[in-house]
Amino acid sequence: MAFLVAGTLQAAAQVADARDSLGRKGKYSVQGLRVALTLSSPGVPAATVAALEAVFQALGFESWERRDALVQDFLRELALFRKQLDALQSPVGCALVALVAPRGQLRQPRQLVQELSCCEALQGCPKVVLLLSSGAGAALEPGAFLAGLRELCGRRPHWSLLQLLTELFCRVAEESAGDIRCPVFQSSLRGALCLTSEEPWRPEAFWEELAQFQEQLDTYRGPVSCALVALMAHGGPQGQLLGADGQEVQPEALVQELSRCGALRGCPKVFLLQACRGGNRDAGKGPKALPWYRRWLWVPQPALPSHADVLQVHADAQGSSCSGPAPGSSGQADVLTVYAAAEGCVAYRDEMGSDFIQTLVDVLRVDPGRDLLELLTEVNRRVCELDVLGPDCDEPRKACLEIRSSLRRRLRLRV
Repeated sequence: MAFLVAGTLQAAAQVADARDSLGRKGKYSVQGLRVALTLSSPGVPAATVAALEAVFQALGFESWERRDALVQDFLRELALFRKQLDALQSPVGCALVALVAPRGQLRQPRQLVQELSCCEALQGCPKVVLLLSSGAGAALEPGAFLAGLRELCGRRPHWSLLQLLTELFCRVAEESAGDIRCPVFQSSLRGALCLTSEEPWRPEAFWEELAQFQEQLDTYRGPVSCALVALMAHGGPQGQLLGADGQEVQPEALVQELSRCGALRGCPKVFLLQACRGGNRDAGKGPKALPWYRRWLWVPQPALPSHADVLQVHADAQGSSCSGPAPGSSGQADVLTVYAAAEGCVAYRDEMGSDFIQTLVDVLRVDPGRDLLELLTEVNRRVCELDVLGPDCDEPRKACLEIRSSLRRRLRLRV
């Protein structure tokens, strides 16, 4: 017995000015009632239904309902379910519908999804649709898939649903024998969908993820040549990373923790930090004034960040303000840390993302075999020439990277 995930996520796509469904920008608020429904055709094993109910429970759904019907009656059952939700007096935070039928019988899933999207009670709310195939000829076994999803929900309660599904798809593809069988999801979600009560990106999550990453490296059978970690979060006035629960963690402490990894001893460790390191907003410094008779020959130069064009060399590392490994320790060597802002300054990003990360990607694509420090210097040059506008000011501001390196060899990411 097996199943096929034909498309797992489909949110309302044509809802204009939906009611305030995002508790904060970029994340859905699912504080209302969570409802789940299983529509199964005759002959679906009870074990599959039980596995679905276990997934509902792991995702935090308070109530779920099962209805047996022929596949041709699924649309009618969904219409009844929609009317049932519209008649509720309490707000709905999220809906999950699982459709289980023999392989090849769910030929028009779009009509079923559209019926759910027409529900007024779910306008602006995330709607999750699982399309499962069972019976002879199906590609994948449903019990293992659902058990894997439930296990990931328990191990990664702070992950979004898209992150959970991506990790699960990776496992399914690796475990498939012969031809690779990989599920697919379609998404029009407008924000992160975290169905568990734990906040994502809390400091404990940083430590947990780093510990899991270090454990994977230490148990990896093959040699490890390099590690790269990107940390993106809100930053505090002293450069600390702020979690969603208000707790703090110093990024240097995370760097020190990974430096203890036995598999990375003597290997380069690269950290990219997109976070504010204070509240200063650098207006930059313009070019020095020139006599009138030379101005018309001078090409206008952009303002530069106040922190640009400086190289500090700490021979014993005691002059550095970072709270990393002790001077002379083995964990101090072979570390490259790149901050998106100078110490004490704001790190800027907009709806298109981080200027630092986007510029880094552009530079790496042009010449990935070049020395990484040279590439990062070019990234900093481009970032310094940008004029950025913060969310709380109308005047142009400047940004400048800070690159800290204890690399003992040149590092090329591609030979």
